[in-house]
Order: sequence, then C-alpha cells, then structure tokens
Amino acid sequence: MTTVNPPAPALDETTLQELDDLLAALREREEEVPQWEFCDGFLTAVACTRRPIAIQEWLPMLLGDGTPLGHGALPLLEVFADAAQQERFVTLAQARLDEILRQLDRPTHSLEEADAFSPEVLDTKGAVLTMSAEEQAEIGDEPIPSLAQVWALGFMFAVENWADDWALPRDKEAAQMIDAAMELIVALTEDDTAKPAHNLYDEDGPASTSQQRIDAFGEAIWAVYDLRQAWRSLGPQQETIVKGAQPGRNDPCPCGSGKKFKKCCGA
Repeated sequence: MTTVNPPAPALDETTLQELDDLLAALREREEEVPQWEFCDGFLTAVACTRRPIAIQEWLPMLLGDGTPLGHGALPLLEVFADAAQQERFVTLAQARLDEILRQLDRPTHSLEEADAFSPEVLDTKGAVLTMSAEEQAEIGDEPIPSLAQVWALGFMFAVENWADDWALPRDKEAAQMIDAAMELIVALTEDDTAKPAHNLYDEDGPASTSQQRIDAFGEAIWAVYDLRQAWRSLGPQQETIVKGAQPGRNDPCPCGSGKKFKKCCGA
C-alpha cells in the first residue's frame, strides 16, 4: 500500500512568523497595516471573486491607497521600506493565495482532509487567557477579537471594495446560494457571545470560544467553497449590451446568468 503524505503548507511556522514580523515592521511605518489573519481573509475573498483580481489590483487595496498599479512590474508602495521587503511580502502572500485557490478547486468531502481549505485564524482570546495577570494587565481594556472575526473582516473588506464584482446575479437560484453563503461569513464578523467551551490556543487553557462559534466557523469554510464554485460556474460578467442591440434567442444572456437569453431575460 502506498502511503500518501499530506501536502506541505505553503507557509510553515517559520514563514508565518516571518510574515508577522514583516507586518509588525510595516505598522511602524503605517499603523493601519492589518494583521496576517485579516490578510488571509482578504486573500480568500480575492480567490472567490467572480473575476480574477491581479496582484497589481489587490496589493494596493490591501496595503496601499487602493489605486491599481497598472500592468507590468510592481512599483514600490510607500508602506514598504524597500523593494526587497515588498518582494518578500508579495512572494509569501502569493504563495498563500495560490494555495487557497488549489484547495478550493480540489474536490473535498471533509474539512479533516489533509488538503482541505483551512483559514489561518487564531483564538486570540484563548491566547490572552493563558497569559500571566501582569501580561493581561498590559493589554488593558483593548477589545479582543473572537475566533475568525478578524479573518471575516478581511474577507468582507475585499467584498465591499469590489462590490460590483460581488453583486448578486439575476439567476435566482445562484443568487440565493451566494447570499446564504455570505451570511455565514458575515456572522463571523460579530462577537462570540455564547458560553465559552473550548480553548483552541491551548487545549488545557481556560475556555475562550463557544461550540456555537466553532460550528459557525466550519459552516463559513464550506460557504467559501460554495462561493468559489458559484462564481466559477457563472463565469465572468457579460458587458452590458448597448440600447438597440438585441442578443439572439440562443445567445448567452447578457445579465451573466449563464443561461440562454430566451430562458432568462428574454423569456
């Protein structure tokens, strides 16, 4: 019997720590630079967006002023100290984006599978609860995010900034599926207010996360699969037909539903 080893993650513990350190250095230059968990949620939404989003577009949206950089070589964003620092971040972030795309496009029957999509999230509350009283006092009254909350906020940041690409299609069945999937992700942007039952940072630590939150997180992961597949099945949006131009009865409907015109808007 052949043993199949699980695929190595795109980012191991060493590179994840490197990313955290890199982003911390960027925050010394620009305090609004997000945590890696936010970036991972953002990249997941980029992977799920209806049209491919090039790095020249998503990089300045995540770490710049949102203005696309055009085609060709990437100019240096102000947030980076030098070209080498930007190149390293791009290399690591692109590796993670490629991994997300590969995992979402692979047939998956269980989230326990070795190559199933797994968002990079942290049980921050669980980590804080394992700290000493002195360390917790240093944090003070600063809000502590719930499990996957920062990841979901990163996802929705991308959705909101490419709203046209995330507009619901006219196809009712597809629209209902996409809307339902989005609700599961939006739910994670809210605080976990249920009774804590688990500590995902340290299984022996004080309870920090509710079972309801863990279940909601799992549902949101499946929702990401649904979103990726839904937009892929619909294909790119069709350009709006100018007034007076009429598609043929058997032509694709210009609304982008994927149906023939005679069975959609031309019915």
